[in-house]
Amino acid sequence: MRDTIKHQGLRNQLAKALKMKGISDENVLNAIRKIPRHLFIDSSFEAHAYQDKAFPIAAEQTISHPYTVAFQSQVLSVKKGDKVLEIGTGSGYQTAVLLELKAEVYSIERQHELFKKTAMFLPKLGYRPKRFIFGDGYKGLPEEAPFDSIIVTAGAPFVPKALLAQIKVGGKLLIPVGDKNQIMTLFLRKSPLEFEKKELGDFKFVPMLKKKN
Repeated sequence: MRDTIKHQGLRNQLAKALKMKGISDENVLNAIRKIPRHLFIDSSFEAHAYQDKAFPIAAEQTISHPYTVAFQSQVLSVKKGDKVLEIGTGSGYQTAVLLELKAEVYSIERQHELFKKTAMFLPKLGYRPKRFIFGDGYKGLPEEAPFDSIIVTAGAPFVPKALLAQIKVGGKLLIPVGDKNQIMTLFLRKSPLEFEKKELGDFKFVPMLKKKN
């Protein structure tokens, strides 16, 4: 797996472009500068890996735009040691960003093909989530709750109550809500029964897979 000076230079350019688009968290930008995104996608797209574009990966899924990854990471304001649940591991790129931010990451993937591929790939780059689970993102991970943050990386048709229940008081759920297009929505848990909701703009994600009976 090659990561050249040219790749590193392209990552620096990408970080500058993201900064111009409003990403100001230097820890997030440093993660973008460090992670070899070209290794997370098919080699046929390598020449375009550091453009702000989404690309297809396995199982008819996509790797998100770098801006989307950086935006979600910035909104979470991850601190070292934060316990973060990621719903939708995908290629593992967002997972890697969270790990670069020194989070304790628990990640759930619903597509078995992607789960197997990413479970083998991430450790080769030195990225090891606390737990990596093949399972139903709608259910979250109650046995490991509560979490400081939960990040959903697919378009959810509704907000799963199970995920809201698994945020600690003072914690965050960041989820794109909608069908074809989504509104990035942040829930802040103010108390055991009270949430503050903020809408953060329009985004486009692949759908969050429906629950199976």
